[in-house]
Amino acid sequence: MKTIDELLSAGVDGKRVFVRADLNVPLADGVITDDGRIRAVLPTVKALAGAGAKVVVASHLGRPKGVPDPAFSLLPAAERLGELLGAPVAFAQDTVGPAAHDAVNGLQPGQVAVIENLRFNAGETSKDDAERGAFADRLAALADVYVSDGFGAVHRGHASVYDLPARLPHYAGYLIATEVGVLKKLTEDVKRPYVVALGGAKVSDKLAVIDQLLGKADRLLIGGGMAYTFLKAKGYEVGISLLQEDQIPAVTEYMERAEKNGVELVLPVDVLVSREFPDLKTKAPADYTVVDADKIPADQEGLDIGPKTRELYASKLADAETVFWNGPMGVFEHPDYAGGTKAVAQALVQSDGFTVVGGGDSAAAVRTLGFDENAFGHISTGGGASLEYLEGKTLPGLAALED
Repeated sequence: MKTIDELLSAGVDGKRVFVRADLNVPLADGVITDDGRIRAVLPTVKALAGAGAKVVVASHLGRPKGVPDPAFSLLPAAERLGELLGAPVAFAQDTVGPAAHDAVNGLQPGQVAVIENLRFNAGETSKDDAERGAFADRLAALADVYVSDGFGAVHRGHASVYDLPARLPHYAGYLIATEVGVLKKLTEDVKRPYVVALGGAKVSDKLAVIDQLLGKADRLLIGGGMAYTFLKAKGYEVGISLLQEDQIPAVTEYMERAEKNGVELVLPVDVLVSREFPDLKTKAPADYTVVDADKIPADQEGLDIGPKTRELYASKLADAETVFWNGPMGVFEHPDYAGGTKAVAQALVQSDGFTVVGGGDSAAAVRTLGFDENAFGHISTGGGASLEYLEGKTLPGLAALED
């Protein structure tokens, strides 16, 4: 794929450059709680604007179901982008209508505009090729060149991700190039020991990547809600913990295959349990106890890995040359259940190996828990995209950049 450096070498002065970013930031009452994805696209936007391009930034935010919804407006993201750039950013209150055209037509070389949430138009996510293509045609009318820099969306075959690049000269932005380079380090010529820590709520979300990693990783550390399906498969009582009983056969097969392949699959040895889920709004102190993983009371649920497991996982990460971590170890949003996630993050910080935080909740946890982002080898902006790449899937947004 061609990169933004090739585009800049050819010259962009006065050209309208459409940057498909990922500004899908978390909001609380209209206030951005984590601007990591906005900061991730800054190098590309700054380079284009600095070279005299008229930069048109576009993104989705949330799932507004193809119609305008003020709760999912990109205005807060546009305002934050302007703050980070230290320059005014125009904002269009529609995607391909008069406001978008006015905003783009009003740009001078070196200026930036953000158009409204792409998913306010049903054509963005439509499964109908013609409808999606028609929307891509209207987006193409806003630009002369396309730059893909929204890694968090490249696993989606959406109009602005997959169809639009076919209609314009297309290039990979700095973020895309970085993310792909990192993922290649996790899949090609990997330095060993290669340790993967997987957490999160549902084991079903991780089955495909586990299937691939059983032939690549040296160790798999399992935590989060998904761990209880593994523990149940071992015959343990898991109480009212999150459980996907229909996945027990698959999990059992994976544990057997791990042993056969010489992959060390490590499960929690102790957990924090409680009779009730914590209040994540008030963060009131939780009433919990620590029990061995095979002694979870029938009326309680596991909410974090315990202190013995934290030490165990840290020891399994200590000698790693390559680490990929995706998914928190517990309900990290509550301080009483953040210890497991914090322990894994700390182990990565202390590692001498190449460490990758695989986007999504893991990236949010790193920032929420106050870690220095520079202490990690790479923090991905796309959890789903990272997982699908590791699963060996073809990502539509990357395929569209190939010539």
